[in-house]
Amino acid sequence: MQTGTVKFFNESKGYGFIVDDESNRDIFVHITGLNGATIREKDRVQYELVDGKKGLNAVKVKKVESVM
Repeated sequence: MQTGTVKFFNESKGYGFIVDDESNRDIFVHITGLNGATIREKDRVQYELVDGKKGLNAVKVKKVESVM
């Protein structure tokens, strides 16, 4: 699984972007890829990547707890 940080997520429009930890690239995330989870800006998440119509999409997104 990939990890990253939510750059932004617009709940009313149902999409946003995650900054990937390894590549530092913006990865598109749609509400259908959240599996019922709720994400907000700056949340740490795990996800899988799939090819979408316009590039890579995050799916099976879930929040991860920060380890202090």
